[in-house]
Amino acid sequence: MFKPNILSLAVYGALTSTLGTSFAVVADEGINKDKSLEVIQITATRRSGSIQEAPLNITALDSDVMRDQNIGELADVARWVPGLTVTDQGGRSGSPIIVRGLNTNSSGPSSDGGTVATYINEIPVAIDMRLTDVERVEVLIGPQGTLYGAGTLGGAIRYILKDPELDLTTGKVYGDAFQNSESDSFGGEAGFIFNTPIIEDKLAVRASVNVFKDPGFVDYNYVVREAGVSKPDPDWSDLDDINHNLRQEEDNNGETTTTARISLRWLPTDWLDSTLNYFYQKQDSAGRSIVHHGALHPDNGLNKRIGKYESAYRYEEPREKEDSLLSLEVKADLGFAELVSATGYSEFEADGQRDQTDLLIRLDYGYEEFPSFSSFTRELEEEENFTQELRLVSKGDSDLSWIVGGFYNKSKSNGSSKEYTPGFSQFAVENFGGTQVRPDSLEYYSVDRSEVTEQALFGEVGYQVTDKLTITVGARFYEYKVDADSAVDFPLLNTVFGDAGPNDITLEFENSYAEDDGNLFKFNASYQFSDSVMAYATVSEGFRIGGSNGLAPCPDPLPANQAGCGKPNEMLYKDDTTINYELGLKSTWLKNRLHFNAALFNVDWKDAQVAGATEVGQLPYTSNAGSANAKGVEIATRAMLSDSFTAYATYAYTKVELTEDAPFLFNTDGTDGGVSGDRLPGSPEHQFSLGVNYQTEIMNNKLLDINYGLTAQSDVISKVGLHDNGETLPGYALSNVSAKITGDQWSTTLYINNLFNKYAYTSVRRSDADITTANGAEIQRNYGHYINRPLTIGVKFDYQFEL
Repeated sequence: MFKPNILSLAVYGALTSTLGTSFAVVADEGINKDKSLEVIQITATRRSGSIQEAPLNITALDSDVMRDQNIGELADVARWVPGLTVTDQGGRSGSPIIVRGLNTNSSGPSSDGGTVATYINEIPVAIDMRLTDVERVEVLIGPQGTLYGAGTLGGAIRYILKDPELDLTTGKVYGDAFQNSESDSFGGEAGFIFNTPIIEDKLAVRASVNVFKDPGFVDYNYVVREAGVSKPDPDWSDLDDINHNLRQEEDNNGETTTTARISLRWLPTDWLDSTLNYFYQKQDSAGRSIVHHGALHPDNGLNKRIGKYESAYRYEEPREKEDSLLSLEVKADLGFAELVSATGYSEFEADGQRDQTDLLIRLDYGYEEFPSFSSFTRELEEEENFTQELRLVSKGDSDLSWIVGGFYNKSKSNGSSKEYTPGFSQFAVENFGGTQVRPDSLEYYSVDRSEVTEQALFGEVGYQVTDKLTITVGARFYEYKVDADSAVDFPLLNTVFGDAGPNDITLEFENSYAEDDGNLFKFNASYQFSDSVMAYATVSEGFRIGGSNGLAPCPDPLPANQAGCGKPNEMLYKDDTTINYELGLKSTWLKNRLHFNAALFNVDWKDAQVAGATEVGQLPYTSNAGSANAKGVEIATRAMLSDSFTAYATYAYTKVELTEDAPFLFNTDGTDGGVSGDRLPGSPEHQFSLGVNYQTEIMNNKLLDINYGLTAQSDVISKVGLHDNGETLPGYALSNVSAKITGDQWSTTLYINNLFNKYAYTSVRRSDADITTANGAEIQRNYGHYINRPLTIGVKFDYQFEL
């Protein structure tokens, strides 16, 4: 287990060692005193500057750090950002993003609370993109609604793509081949990047394509051979019976992700700069990274057979998702200010299948009496977003500076869910008195449509009171509208036991509507003690819109047979808000050989939005819980220990808990709800990371880089206050090492991720109530754990050229 006291000693040792070694290094006469840390430039404040100059809590990882630590996706980024938690749930499920512990949702699929806005350059999107041809990733901790168009409750993440270069024709080809300890095949990644001017210094194009193939490491070894005919629970002591009914799918949580991008940059004059960008990503996921080892009923015969890297799902669970973004970003230097226009149109489509057997058994409608009963769901999702932001940023050396902007976003989404129960209608006719068979076996069908419109005015005004003190105030004025409708049908029930025809579907749409407006405030004061030491204080408000759950309202009285609907208190949910208080320090020492940054924070959260299930039919919906509070400290430091050694370390401590009772958090009758003082789930109290780089020359001016990375976290709980059968997931630490040799135009890297092959639970799906108290507990397979990636060894190469 990863214990807090050990972590504290490690942090103390790392930081004091960094400081002490740096002072000793400077005293050494042999050191090149002109060599210093690289200054990472950012644009998070809407003005160009370094991290050390920005009076806010921001972490930026540039392309060099991401390459050194083999960072390829957001879950990897989070391990190096104090205050940010991204629970890796594999490629199929969107990984939840949690800032400063602000999360009330139970862990598992669809547990992302949406407290963080994600951007590609200037455009807000909802995507976990592969980090290819990316200049840097900027992570802003705390509400950012007075600086950014998309209002944020907890923070913002920006993927900054590399700009087309107007004066160089360059290219890069690269590849990666890797093998993990549990996979039967190799994985790999390959791509190219090409940049060329079309009109010298005026017009240039940049294009890239990347294909990433992860073979997976979780085996789906208990999939039914023929739906509705094969028994999902055969005689587990009879190998022939098992093989007759079930088949094996090895490494069935892999993914293939194709990413492409083309950008056209036009600089017709020295005051106008515009970039047209198209981004595309297609992700084919085979299944979930969930295992059922130790997560089945003791009397389930499968319990003694299933291995540590095996899933017990009865169906394969593929999902295909396509994302695209078309954007136009224009920057105009007006002399007194810079005008920025960011226009974006994004869309995604997703088509997935998943095992639904356990839910229908849990509802206790008698499905389990059919020996060959199994069920799967097909889900279709599509969404399109149009975004427009206009922003003016003042220029010049005046003591007064300002930013003003306008934001408009319109989002349309459509989704459908179809549950199939193969063979059951025939069984119901023969055994339950049904009148006719449903040929398509469609048991449940739901359709949801929504349109969300949001607009806002935002801005900040800063005044330099003295040479050392600057005061900034900001505000955001917003309004939003949500218009949704939905319909639900139970075709199999209506056909087998009612008057509906064998292929009839009846959808009666019900509309729901919500709207609201409001304002947010921000205050920031920064004090420059010296050219290299600055402190700041911030009070800022965050906000997330409310909306409709898109549920069909429950009839009164409820029907005696199967139904799925929303009660009056389940139809809508309110917006939720945060107030963030923060004290921060940015400092640079020893002629830019040491950076030490720290922040103390206290966040009050009101009307937290939380995911749950309706009382009737257990349909997913969102409600509002009580208030909560998060407080803690975040530390980040970088140091040049010598001309050859560079180190960086981060540490975060977060204590987050309810501050008022939330009795209906889990149950509609108010039993076993959250109470004041309960810890919130999904994030650790302690996070720590340490990276060390050693660089030297070898073999006729070739560079050798040796990197070591350690990321660690303390335990995480799966549900608020461990209520409702919540559990504690032990903390763990992961080590990565790599060695890279770089020539004039090429480099090759040998790397090992998860060096000690740590096996750890990263998240939980549902709870052990499924195998203790639920209907059909002895055959339930829903409860399980997401696991981390096992030991992986790989080799990378790249070759760059100029024409």
